[in-house]
Amino acid sequence: MPSMDWRPRTTVAAVIERDGRFLLVEERVAGRLVLNQPAGHLEEAESLEQAVVREVLEETAWRFLPQGLLGVYRWRVPPDGDTYVRFCFFGAVADQLPERALDPDILRTCWLSPDEIRAATARLRSPLVLRALDDYQAGMCYPLALLVEVG
Repeated sequence: MPSMDWRPRTTVAAVIERDGRFLLVEERVAGRLVLNQPAGHLEEAESLEQAVVREVLEETAWRFLPQGLLGVYRWRVPPDGDTYVRFCFFGAVADQLPERALDPDILRTCWLSPDEIRAATARLRSPLVLRALDDYQAGMCYPLALLVEVG
């Protein structure tokens, strides 16, 4: 019987391309160095769009301009871990604030080609990283108006 207090974790992420390369972060998770799109958790009283703008700034020191929604992904960490619902945006970065400190778990940012990302599959934080890249390259896109804030 399912648990009555089960709750998926709501996260946001950004696919950001510039000159054929994608902005990723290298971070330490459970003692392991992994690559991920800039991503993080939705906080109380912020919209999904506000959350992704904040997370990109905190993790990369770049100002993010969301242009659309790439997809909504549900992932259950194997074998019986947490469930994540990830709202993945795509867009561009406007400018970087080099004096801004990155989140403590972020070691660095990097711009990688799709081939470099695929070659690093074993280092990706989750299968959502590659799935979002594939969907972006396939032309998946939905307008930001799809996200409706009520109340």
